[in-house]
Amino acid sequence: MDKYKKLLSNTMLLSIGTLASKVLVYLLLPLYSSCLTPGEYSTADLISQTANLLLPILAAGMVDAIFRFAIDTDDGEKVFCISTLVISVGAIIAFALIPLLDMSGFFEGYAYLIPLYVIASNYHSSAAHFLRGRGKTKLFSLQGILCTALTIALNLLFLLVFDMGVTGYVLSVIVADFLTTAFLYIKEKLWKHLRVQNLDRTLAAKMIKYSLPMIPTTIFWWVTNVADRYMISYFDGDHINGLYAMAFKVPTLLILVSGIFSEAWQYSAVTDATDEDRANFFSKVFDSFQSVIFLAGSFLILFAKVFTKVLLNESYSDAWQYIPVLVAATVFSSLVTFMSSVYVKHKKSINSFITAMIGATVNVILNLLLIPRYSAQGAAIATFACYVIVYIIRVIDTRRYEKFNTKPVIMMINTIIIAFQCVTMLLGVRYWALAGIASVALLALVNAKALISSIGKILGSLISLLRGKKQK
Repeated sequence: MDKYKKLLSNTMLLSIGTLASKVLVYLLLPLYSSCLTPGEYSTADLISQTANLLLPILAAGMVDAIFRFAIDTDDGEKVFCISTLVISVGAIIAFALIPLLDMSGFFEGYAYLIPLYVIASNYHSSAAHFLRGRGKTKLFSLQGILCTALTIALNLLFLLVFDMGVTGYVLSVIVADFLTTAFLYIKEKLWKHLRVQNLDRTLAAKMIKYSLPMIPTTIFWWVTNVADRYMISYFDGDHINGLYAMAFKVPTLLILVSGIFSEAWQYSAVTDATDEDRANFFSKVFDSFQSVIFLAGSFLILFAKVFTKVLLNESYSDAWQYIPVLVAATVFSSLVTFMSSVYVKHKKSINSFITAMIGATVNVILNLLLIPRYSAQGAAIATFACYVIVYIIRVIDTRRYEKFNTKPVIMMINTIIIAFQCVTMLLGVRYWALAGIASVALLALVNAKALISSIGKILGSLISLLRGKKQK
């Protein structure tokens, strides 16, 4: 029970910092959709997504290496110092890219914001994930809340007070990242780790060997998740792309929940999964995870129109039609992320790279075939197909390292149910709402055993945690 208790404890701590803060961001969707037209939101989104593409390149993948090496090494100070040096070199290179970004034609004079975004995010991520890797989950959670609170405050200031439009939207994220990084450096005295004697060549070589494959891996996932927006913008214009980008905000709720769990799970997979019962531990956790993620996805699809009507301005009302397929895609994206924990456990970053490359290739080909014919809906379908394919490949591949039960029959039934729900809603079948409710109920029935087991473990772990606190 100890490992389940630790997993639950870390998940709860991360939830406090991440879930609470991100929910607040969703409350700002009416602000974004009121202050920014679909075309302006498309530009702001492309700026953010381009920065996300450059993040791993200019950090040489070090953000991923920081967390993994900080977990199981006594040389934490060296890990942080090496990664900070690499990120600093990347920061210098970032500004040299401004002329090239200006020439692309996508950013309408906003190109200078991209290097600032990259630099702020990389320094923030390196400090935060170093502390997370050292087991300081409470502080990691706190800094997440702080960063989000700053982003919200700056959004209100830049969009409502100063009416800065696209610049204000992006600049609020940049300034919040810088301020949060400053807080972490001051709170943990991180500057003390930045010493010449901490530049260990042997450790640096190991970190680079691990991190380099993560660069193309992250790029490939970026291609899978974001390249379709450039294609939609090219084929159908910024208005449709703005609707599609805003529609992605709803399935992001699912990414948020699964992301919180995945962060806690990766730590447990590395530190708490002993050789004797690892397969059983992985099987039980995966069974619970997939049952919850399918059920949550079904709920989001059912209320897609409600989310759009309540959260978004009327000019974004058509965005709902992309939500069902994007949610289904996100369900499998979450499962793919879970499978990556096996690669993290065994430091098989090359396997992550290969499977991500396959996914990106499939996605680009399908986008080119489907977007011209089905517009943004084609992009959503391509994303869904891509994640299903990568999930199947990873299930097969990871068995070489961890042979745990992925319940293929249950997985197939869950997929059929959620696909049925998407089709009935998009085709406007007369009783689509009843079909959606039936889908939710059927998923709960099919996954009842795993759900009940999850509830039992959660309650048991909570009781154990509460008893531990009382004894203290």
